[in-house]
Amino acid sequence: MIVLDWIAEVVKAQGVKDLFCYPTTPVIEAMARAGVRPILCRQERVGVDMANGYARIKNGQPFSVFAMQYGPGVENAYSGIATAFSDSTPILMLPLGHKRDVAQVTPSFKATESLKSVTRFIEQLAVPNHTTDILRRAINALVNGRQGPAVIELPRDLLFEEIDEAFLRIPHVAKARSCASDSDIVIAAKLLLESKFPVIQAGQGVFYAEACSELKELAELLSIPVMTTVEGKSCFPENHELSLGTAGLVMTGHGVKALDEADLVFAVGSSLTRHPIINRLLPRGDKRKKIIQLTNDHHDLYKSHEVDAPLLGDAKLTLRKLIEAVKDLKPGGRQDIDRVQRLGRLKKAWLQEWDSHLSSGATPISPYRVINEFQKTIDVNEAIVTHDSGSPRDQMLPFYEAIQPRSYLGWGQSHALGTGLGLTIGAKLAAPEKFCVNFMGDAAFGMTGLDFETSVRVNAPITTVVLNNSSMAIETKALEYSHAHFRTRDIGGQYAEIGRALGGWSERIEDPSEIGPAFLRAQEQNRNGRAALLEFITSEETAFSNRAVL
Repeated sequence: MIVLDWIAEVVKAQGVKDLFCYPTTPVIEAMARAGVRPILCRQERVGVDMANGYARIKNGQPFSVFAMQYGPGVENAYSGIATAFSDSTPILMLPLGHKRDVAQVTPSFKATESLKSVTRFIEQLAVPNHTTDILRRAINALVNGRQGPAVIELPRDLLFEEIDEAFLRIPHVAKARSCASDSDIVIAAKLLLESKFPVIQAGQGVFYAEACSELKELAELLSIPVMTTVEGKSCFPENHELSLGTAGLVMTGHGVKALDEADLVFAVGSSLTRHPIINRLLPRGDKRKKIIQLTNDHHDLYKSHEVDAPLLGDAKLTLRKLIEAVKDLKPGGRQDIDRVQRLGRLKKAWLQEWDSHLSSGATPISPYRVINEFQKTIDVNEAIVTHDSGSPRDQMLPFYEAIQPRSYLGWGQSHALGTGLGLTIGAKLAAPEKFCVNFMGDAAFGMTGLDFETSVRVNAPITTVVLNNSSMAIETKALEYSHAHFRTRDIGGQYAEIGRALGGWSERIEDPSEIGPAFLRAQEQNRNGRAALLEFITSEETAFSNRAVL
């Protein structure tokens, strides 16, 4: 069997049914012959984002696969690969490589040299008989430890060489899980019980460990409020009385208050990376808090903060033992009704402060009204939602309450404008029964909007919401002089017309009273197999909830 066909057989054996791709690469034909469906994007970056959304909704079971050509194909995919690396998303990247007789003598973009900083594993296939071994190493990187992109560069000429029969064996890689030590767990349990006001910060590691139920059990056992990182949003139900929402560049009012008063932060499945967009910085100096950190990656420990109790291990296994340790030390746990009631009052007061935005009847429409009407109209248990960069992200994160695990795809650390569209197409392919919606601004549509046609073509009927204010409003202060003299922030377009031209169903909405009905019509169109685009004419809203300084 030739290398090309063997790679296809091994990938299919891992449970992979879809190949995200963009020509030209013979991998596409080989996968198709093996029964793996090619899903062609309009540009490589969006295709990798589609693979990202698919793998995140599937929780990496199976991992995603993306194939592209050498040179420009790898270059165009770079942004998406960096995004997947930031998200710790397991994607097997199969970039084509130049033929070996010219690869070293031409000024070419080589995947193995250029992608090292944004991958968990990267190798070039050099010998046909090593194909199984390199695939096994790559799959291991995709399923064990901190996950992320794994890259195998495939020299074009080598793909058509034969593998000796003795080397044709399907690799089987088991997911290995370990637990923090009993002594470390007891130390953490004591710190939690001694703390006057602990707060849990939950990250996306909770998803990959499938530890959402254990997280909720521990929080309820000790009455500990829970905030999530941006990428961890929805791992704890945000309608729960202990939820503080998301701790990113923007935050809820009760979340800010709780984080400021907390004397201990328990980071679960979180790297505690100092990055304002995805993880609000912990107070320093006199307000230093004790920190317990649970992670499966030793590189996270002590990376950005002093840690009082490091727990190295799988979040699900370790949380289960921690719950048992707490019960041994204090049967029945610790209930704090006063704390719960106080959080409820703080949340109510904060929402009242923002009611004029959330229920605004003004025109152009407030984007907060769009988000609020969506949540009031659509059953959030049926939806998978994501934001885009800039204003849509900062307007959605505090106010949209995600309830079911993986019902929200949060992002923001190393992500290009327009990422949400590809994520949503991938999510719809992974969960076709869900109402998959991405909220993007008009600037983001300019980056990736043509891939709305991909959702039409590959039968992934999503709803794209374009918040059109014909301006880069978030850059008001940054571009003050240039805009006054040269209209720098002005952008424009008729996006509903573009949606129709690309084969989808679309509407343009200018009346606030039509927001809810428009969402219901879009949902019905999706149920009937049609991709939908809703263009809301919105105001240049620049007010944000507790926004930190970048």
